[in-house]
Amino acid sequence: MARVTVEDCIDKVDNRFELVLLAAHRARMISSGAQITVDRDNDKNPVVALREIADEHVSPEDLKEDLIHSLQKYTEVDEPEPETVPLIASGDSSGGEDSDVMLDRMTEEELLAGLQGLVPPEHTDDDEG
Repeated sequence: MARVTVEDCIDKVDNRFELVLLAAHRARMISSGAQITVDRDNDKNPVVALREIADEHVSPEDLKEDLIHSLQKYTEVDEPEPETVPLIASGDSSGGEDSDVMLDRMTEEELLAGLQGLVPPEHTDDDEG
């Protein structure tokens, strides 16, 4: 069997650095127990990985996706979008649907005068019990 060189694989993966990354990832997969798709012929895992890429037994796109997935620390989960809730109108009426909502504005003096006008509830005998 002829030795596998970069030239055998470069037409499958354009970038030599990407080829090295993909072949190394595939070699790690083989080391961890993944099935090989070519005869081993007493070759080590990196050579087997390069032969698989050269013979198109494994897809470089699939290897790339698997490599990216293995390096991700956070996996995005597709969740349904939350329902939109209409915003509460602020004091300015900038127009739109909620322009008819009026908010009562009170100054600090009006608030203090209102609080002073409050009388505490009367104390009854039932409260002691």
